Amino acid sequence: MAGQAYDVMRAFWSLQDSRDYTKLVDLFADDARVVDPIYGIFEGKVEIARFMELMVKEMGARDISFDLIELHGDHETAWALWIAKTPSGERQGCGLYRVRDGKVVFYRDFMDPAAS
Repeated sequence: MAGQAYDVMRAFWSLQDSRDYTKLVDLFADDARVVDPIYGIFEGKVEIARFMELMVKEMGARDISFDLIELHGDHETAWALWIAKTPSGERQGCGLYRVRDGKVVFYRDFMDPAAS
């Protein structure tokens, strides 16, 4: 059954489609934590805002975009299956999310290893 976490992450993915990741910052709680498999751990909204600025720069320079394949969630947790599209190919990944009071408090991405 969809709930608050699903709704927040649906909004997240809609905003992410613009490729201006700074628009996502308002969806995070002040004490949120983001764990990215490439760039590391970001604690708190200020660090997350810096990370989103980095994402705009890095993803734009590398011409990387993300497509949502599947999203499920309830009131507190959600998960998504996504594809990162790059000039050299695609990599599939998934995200795990926790939402409290309408804000993302935890976000962690996992992705398939690069093709060898």
